Amino acid sequence: MNTSLSAIDPSALAIFDLHAKAARGAGLLTLPEPDGKAILAKIGLAVPRGVFITDPQTIEGDCGSLKFPVAVKGVSPQLIHKSDLGGVRLGLQDFKEVRSACIEMRDAVGDISLDGFLIEEMAPPGVEVIIGGLIDPQFGPVIMVGIGGVFVEILADVSFRICPIDSHDVADMLNELQAGPLLDGIRGGAVASRAAIIEAMLHVGGEGGILYQRQTEIEALDINPLIVSEDGAVVADVRIVLQETPAPSLVDTPVDSIDEIRDLFRPLFEPSTIAVVGASATRRMRSNAVIDQLLQYGFARDKLYPIHPTASEIDGLPAYKSFQDTPEPVDYAYIAIPAARVPNLLSDAKGRLRIAQVTAGGFAEVGRHDLQDTLVAAVRESGARLIGPNCNGAHSPRGKLTFCYDCAPEEGSVGIILQSGGLGMDTIRRGNHRGLRFSGVITVGNCADIGVTDLLAFYLNDSETKVIGMYLEGAPEGRRLFNLLRQRPSMKPVVILKGGRSERGGTAVVTHTGTLSGDDRIWEALSRQTGAVLATSLDDFIDNLLALQSAEPRIGAPTVRAVLLGNGGGASVLGVDSFARVGVDITPFTATTIQRLEGLGLDPGAAYSNPVDLPQPVLVAREGRDTENVLRIICENEDPQAIVMHVNLSVVMSLAKGGDDPLMKLLDVAVRVNRAFPGKAHFLLVLRSDGSLAYEKAKIRYRARALECGISTYDELPAAANAVAAIATHENYTARERRNGVKY
Repeated sequence: MNTSLSAIDPSALAIFDLHAKAARGAGLLTLPEPDGKAILAKIGLAVPRGVFITDPQTIEGDCGSLKFPVAVKGVSPQLIHKSDLGGVRLGLQDFKEVRSACIEMRDAVGDISLDGFLIEEMAPPGVEVIIGGLIDPQFGPVIMVGIGGVFVEILADVSFRICPIDSHDVADMLNELQAGPLLDGIRGGAVASRAAIIEAMLHVGGEGGILYQRQTEIEALDINPLIVSEDGAVVADVRIVLQETPAPSLVDTPVDSIDEIRDLFRPLFEPSTIAVVGASATRRMRSNAVIDQLLQYGFARDKLYPIHPTASEIDGLPAYKSFQDTPEPVDYAYIAIPAARVPNLLSDAKGRLRIAQVTAGGFAEVGRHDLQDTLVAAVRESGARLIGPNCNGAHSPRGKLTFCYDCAPEEGSVGIILQSGGLGMDTIRRGNHRGLRFSGVITVGNCADIGVTDLLAFYLNDSETKVIGMYLEGAPEGRRLFNLLRQRPSMKPVVILKGGRSERGGTAVVTHTGTLSGDDRIWEALSRQTGAVLATSLDDFIDNLLALQSAEPRIGAPTVRAVLLGNGGGASVLGVDSFARVGVDITPFTATTIQRLEGLGLDPGAAYSNPVDLPQPVLVAREGRDTENVLRIICENEDPQAIVMHVNLSVVMSLAKGGDDPLMKLLDVAVRVNRAFPGKAHFLLVLRSDGSLAYEKAKIRYRARALECGISTYDELPAAANAVAAIATHENYTARERRNGVKY
């Protein structure tokens, strides 16, 4: 079996081009079924022997070479779903039945004018599969496979991938189908050749496949059904829809060199000089707050330049009339003035500005594409680059650059890109509070010049960034995004929070694939093909980043199971459910392990079978040494992979004596166990509380200590389950890529 198809028979492409030209010449965008099958036969798919006829009265002469039984199908560009309209008859045994079927079919389809009839030999029995393809406006060619037939849209048991695909992709897709066991002859049914399906999929969506090679011409393609037996696969029906106007290819997108990327973004992440435009000498404006935020964050006063047409001083700093008047050229400019004034400002910055971040709205997002085009032209004329417009700022601890108050000063390893200004501030503040430390947080707005993929390329090659997070509302450079993620030079974890995933795709429902596709399915495909973790909310986004910031991936043995240990039996039971929902098993311990744990002679109320329920007195007794002994026995006798300690904070603290701080002791226990069993398991901490102010304040202290120990903390077990699943997603993808021969 080929892992991919690197080339397609040029004559097959020529046949496609011929039929496409003929259809367009006739004013059609849907190829007649006989033409579609001729194309598929040429690219290597098996199709039934058949004859196209226009007059049922001459059927004996036209179809004399066919073997009965046969199928009859009406042929018309108006006949979209043939079975629903009576346009298909199967299992006909002689010429008389065929003639009658054709005559009855003309009446059944009503006002639809039939061009003729396709008479075909019946395909051998097998499992009905659908293969579909479409051109997504963001990602280009996309392919689908599922259980086919007339109920495909009702069952919706399908899997998608972004093209080009290889055999590993298709094998994974088939394994994702809920009805996948049907292919293997479950309960005595017919066996369907997975190899034949893979081969057919590669002919359509592989690098040499027809969908990939003619993506500028094809809008959508359905093979439904592909009848698959143990011996092979036969195309029973096909529908190919052309684009109204041939579109440009989304496949080949250039990527800058590493040196070019680093040179472009050094002034953003490590600016030597910063200009602020839009501050006032007489009243408090957003830009005045930015000046204050920069100074509080530690940026040098003598390298911070307010720019104002008339003021000589703003907030105690000398002000300058233009970029031409600043003491030194400007690396980064924060610009918050009305949209109409920005292009002239930047035109005058020739040679004196590296990166401008324009926060003002009023450009393409409100329909002023002309003003945005003028802005981009002005930036290019000045020799600068643009972030925005319609964004909120940039945050880089290494460069003492920020746009919000009270940010953690520590440099971190999490790089963030957001297509939302408001979520940028939320991510920084909430993330810092939870324990995230950033290598950078950039809000990008309209992406008129520098876009998401430019920043992604930087983070992928930035030695300070270990984990990448993106909030995306769209992906105008979706193909480049996919290529960067799939071909990333180092296996950095990536988390994506996608807004608007429920929106339907734009393909008209003339194909089953168009009906079943949607924004959510395409992003799920991207996740499976690149290992990017898809978050469902801002909290989930932060939770996943927090886990990946602290975790050392287990590449050789991806995480599939975990141990729950804490106080609270009911919480443990619900925790098991949460982990099961994300595919992480809370595996019961062996009898040997349980016997050793019971041999510790702890509280009779303790339970040891995983989850481990330790009553509060046991959990904190002897400065946590009993809990440490439990953990050591587990690590010595089991393969926990992830250990999640959950603590009812209000219970533990309310029963603490004197100046005891039992939680700090438990954190010390975690550190000692991790050191004793390096790489044995990821360790996560869940601090549950009743919401009272005292306990919430205590959480802040414990989170800070846990962060120092490399332990991520969560408020509830479901959040911890999602975090472990995020780690597992990254580990599984990396392990799979290595098995497939990819080296990182």
